[in-house]
Amino acid sequence: MSLLARIAEAGSPALAVAAAFCICAGTARAQTSLATVVDLAQRNSTSVRAAYADVNKAAAVYSESRDAVIPSINFGTGLPVFPEIGFTGQPPSIWSATVQSLVYSFPQKRYIDAANLGLQASKARLKDAREQVALDASTAYIELDTVNQQLADAQQQESFAAKLVDIEQQRTEVGVDPTSELLQAKLTAAQIKLSRIHLQSRATVLEKELAILTGLPLGSIKVDHASIPEIPQVHGLDSQLPVHGVQAANFVALSKASQAKGDRESNYLPEMRFFVQYNRNTTILNDVNRFFAQPLPANNFASGISVQIPLFDMGRYARTRESAADALRSRVEAEQAQKQNDLAVVQASAGIAELDAQAEIAGLKQQIATEQLNTVMTQLEVGNGSGAGGGSQPQASPKAEQLARIDERQKVEDAREAGLDLAKARLNLLRTLGHMDDWLKELRAK
Repeated sequence: MSLLARIAEAGSPALAVAAAFCICAGTARAQTSLATVVDLAQRNSTSVRAAYADVNKAAAVYSESRDAVIPSINFGTGLPVFPEIGFTGQPPSIWSATVQSLVYSFPQKRYIDAANLGLQASKARLKDAREQVALDASTAYIELDTVNQQLADAQQQESFAAKLVDIEQQRTEVGVDPTSELLQAKLTAAQIKLSRIHLQSRATVLEKELAILTGLPLGSIKVDHASIPEIPQVHGLDSQLPVHGVQAANFVALSKASQAKGDRESNYLPEMRFFVQYNRNTTILNDVNRFFAQPLPANNFASGISVQIPLFDMGRYARTRESAADALRSRVEAEQAQKQNDLAVVQASAGIAELDAQAEIAGLKQQIATEQLNTVMTQLEVGNGSGAGGGSQPQASPKAEQLARIDERQKVEDAREAGLDLAKARLNLLRTLGHMDDWLKELRAK
């Protein structure tokens, strides 16, 4: 089912119209901003919707544990099918009503706390799922933007390579260059073609990924480069904020610990309940009055407080050990999640330093290639062909021009790839440091 259909079924006309507008705009190849893609991805994500369901379930569990102190009212009725014979053990009634509630149970307070912590864990997991979807959508969008630019570079390279092959074909035919130079030019053209095919395949995969993330038709998203904000730069553990995934693990550990404490206390603390009961007795189809000195009254009312004191219950003891083991495991998992996140921060920080240096090198190589291309173009324009005389430039050949253009475009592609790797690493570091909200704010403000 498409995103538009799901929104329409949800009964939100405004969202349905907005989704239809986005779909129509995408179909017409209008540009779709990164903020729109992230928003649609979060709405369409199965992991986010599953996290929403978990939050609703946890809220219901919390309400159930807390509502134990609210009186419950039950009504029951029943008519005999056949006439009763003899004393049945209880007064026959045509209907009854019961009101009961928990008055005192200290373990119940632990269970309420455990349910509340479980709800907080579900909310943290929901935030974590939304951040992960935002990261996936942002990464795919930025990569598609970079690949589209690289494709344009590769197409330019192909045109330069085709000219190079034509030049070498002519030079080979007149005997200026050996056949090996022609073959080398054809090899260069074939390699550039392979690179372009690889980029096209990569773009197709990214478009499919964005279509799956957002629920929009395949190929309907056209990247808007201007909608991509600068990625905030953060460094190291000094700027680390609480990470929602780690928070969720800690909440789960606290919830299991409270549950285990409540189970342990239920082995020796009493429980008190209040009840009220009304029975409407009947003598229809029975001879119950034969067994009593006075006629059976029609209206019967009873109330009281029941106290349950645990003395010996092996099942409860076993449950206590089970919940204690769950609490220990949850605590270990929370510690492990924190350690893994700290390690991921260190690895991401170190990786960014290396990628930053690689991006700088790629940028310098691009500048050098550009300068070399400018030199060749200058030689073509002002060179005298002899290289003699004061201030004269040696005449560059058309072959040198095409090679310089191909090399310059390749260095541009390399610089774009290095910049993409650096952007991905920075986004991942933002997530592991708990600063993903900073990125989402940048998107909304863009």
